[in-house]
Amino acid sequence: MKIHPTAIVEDGARLGADVEIGPYCIVGPQAVLGDGVKLHSHIVMKGRVELGTRSTVHSHAVLGDEGQVRNHHYPEARLVIGTDTVIREAVTMHTGSKKGGGITTVGDRGYFMATSHIGHDCHVGNDVTFANGVQLGGHAEIGDGVIIGGTSPVAQFRRVGKYAFIGGLTGVARDVIPYGMAIDRGPALDGLNLIGLKRRNVPRETIHKIRAAYRLIFLTEGGSLYDRAQRAAETWPDVTEISDIVSFILRDRKLPIAIPHRHRVRAEEDE
Repeated sequence: MKIHPTAIVEDGARLGADVEIGPYCIVGPQAVLGDGVKLHSHIVMKGRVELGTRSTVHSHAVLGDEGQVRNHHYPEARLVIGTDTVIREAVTMHTGSKKGGGITTVGDRGYFMATSHIGHDCHVGNDVTFANGVQLGGHAEIGDGVIIGGTSPVAQFRRVGKYAFIGGLTGVARDVIPYGMAIDRGPALDGLNLIGLKRRNVPRETIHKIRAAYRLIFLTEGGSLYDRAQRAAETWPDVTEISDIVSFILRDRKLPIAIPHRHRVRAEEDE
């Protein structure tokens, strides 16, 4: 282990093999650092926080502080961060709250750019990318492989389905379906994240089926959104991505789902 003489590692902290802790870091007594973790400088790890193996944290990040909740006091609250995670400058990630289940989770291989924030009781999947200044309100859920552009806020209790793309400066006030793309305007749904599907080597034939399901669910008149989603599930029962989208929509009918704007509907119909 390499621990700079100006760093403070409190009694009780658990450090794995080959951990590096840079100048002026503070590691609290309940922190757990996996093997090969590297803390650059001026990093604060408070409360019950676990940082997975081979993760790297850059200057001035604060991990494991209590959630920003009025009258919050829950010593058992936790923050668990997965392996091979990159946390850039001034990122903040908070523990859970008593009402929210007490735990915030961040998956493996995430890349969190400068000043991004993960609030209390959020659950973030694997392989996500947050650009600078992305802000998650409490209880948000972010699926695997999601990319969120710079300075985009995600409201409390909102969901972003796996492999969705959120553009920069896009306020996520409605849930965004898996494999969807939302850019600005509240957000409206701007079609499918076709680039992301191709990067994942989804077959061309499958992408055509996903697009057909998208048109059925969002661009077809008649019946409710939930009825059309169920029709899509029945039409393409063997396409995993369509099942993901339908399950996301039907999971909780009280949650608002992002839908296309009318001018975007015309553009989709013309393609």
